[in-house]
Amino acid sequence: MSARAAEVSVAVAANFTAPMQKLAQVFEQETGHKALLSFGSTGNFYAQIRNGAPFHVLLAADDDTPLKIEQEGLGVPGSRFTYAIGKLVLWSKQPGLVDDKGDILRSGAFARIAIANPKLAPYGAAAIETMVKLGVLQVLQPRLVQGENIAQTYQFIATENAPLGFVALSQILRDGKIVQGSAWIVPAGLHAPIAQDALLLSAGKDNPAATALMGFLRSDRAKVLIRSYGYGL
Repeated sequence: MSARAAEVSVAVAANFTAPMQKLAQVFEQETGHKALLSFGSTGNFYAQIRNGAPFHVLLAADDDTPLKIEQEGLGVPGSRFTYAIGKLVLWSKQPGLVDDKGDILRSGAFARIAIANPKLAPYGAAAIETMVKLGVLQVLQPRLVQGENIAQTYQFIATENAPLGFVALSQILRDGKIVQGSAWIVPAGLHAPIAQDALLLSAGKDNPAATALMGFLRSDRAKVLIRSYGYGL
């Protein structure tokens, strides 16, 4: 540990939980700085930051929220950048339930389908957009089960409270392989790009660990790790 090691408080979009836990370990090994991680929905973090929550860095699940925070004077101008491009996936814990074209959405052979709250979670908004483009939203609307964020949505499906649902590819991918069940990676053209932006918040302006983390997330080592969880860059 360097004598000048500091701590950075990071608000992390729930979809980025697994990669960020790994990145935080590498970051600490490389710099001596410690990243204190909080996971949740981007919409909730926005409200907390506006109410004075002492986060130093925001890793959002979209690019709108960091821009809004910066425009409202709560972020460091010019610090924003895209750290990952998210991928949406329709997933079931049951092997063979989800086909590789997503046709199950049209067949409707299921009782419930889980999505993240589209008002708070960009992956939920992308799920709604996808169902609209496929022309199935109206039919499926009564069967929608909403998680507050993408982590809770994943839990609904993992515990089979919902037989399938839309989650982030990063939640079910390890070393380039789907860990369990069946999945359809939603083609990028079915929803707006999920560009996930990082922002140095005003509270982190003079924090050496916060500045170091923003730099680290742009490093080749970090990018390789982020890609291994199925994100584009």
